[in-house]
Formats: sequence, structure tokens, C-alpha cells
Amino acid sequence: MPNLVMEYSNSVDERVNVQGLLEDLHKVVLHSGLFDVGSVKSRALRCNDWLIGEEGDSVDFIHISFELLDGRTQEQKRELSRQLMAELQEQASHIRSLTVNIRDMDKECFQKVLN
Repeated sequence: MPNLVMEYSNSVDERVNVQGLLEDLHKVVLHSGLFDVGSVKSRALRCNDWLIGEEGDSVDFIHISFELLDGRTQEQKRELSRQLMAELQEQASHIRSLTVNIRDMDKECFQKVLN
């Protein structure tokens, strides 16, 4: 069930292989050993409109949101965050703002339908 969402400013398209980065981030999650491989979902969302501080849209960014069902330890989540950031820095160190946020989802409230 884990979901990796990579949001990025449209200026990143010109400077980073977005599909390649997404694939490599996906592999980080697959190889973490924390999840059933078939349940991992990753996607990239290009942002055309954003503002950061007083610099408006002049700051380029990549932000990784990673949602997973609760049950992993803080250390497991911290290590996954570190590995995702390492991959971001390896491929996109020239992007001004790189962030990763890992968030637990409530198992009691999560709904899923497979057809």
C-alpha cells in the first residue's frame, strides 16, 4: 500500500530526468525490504504553480511525500527517508529545495478495492 508521490516544479523537467529519478526512487522503496513489492506505487506530479517564501516561483523544488500504513518503527522510517534523500541528492543536487516527508496512514481508516 505504500505511495510515493514526487512533486516537482516545472523547471525541474529541463534539468533532471524525472522518469529516471522516479524509477530509481521506486527501486529504493522496493529494495528497502519493508513492503510487499507488488503493493508499492510511485508517481510524479509536475507543478506549474507554486510559491516558496518571498521568492515566489523562482525557487525550484522536488518534494517526496511517502505514505505508508502504520506499523514501521521510527528507525525504519528514518532510514527510508535517508535513502530517498540520498537518491534525490545524487541525481538532483542542483535543485534548490529537496525535501522528503514520510507519513503514517491509519489502518482503521484506510480503504482499498482491487478489481
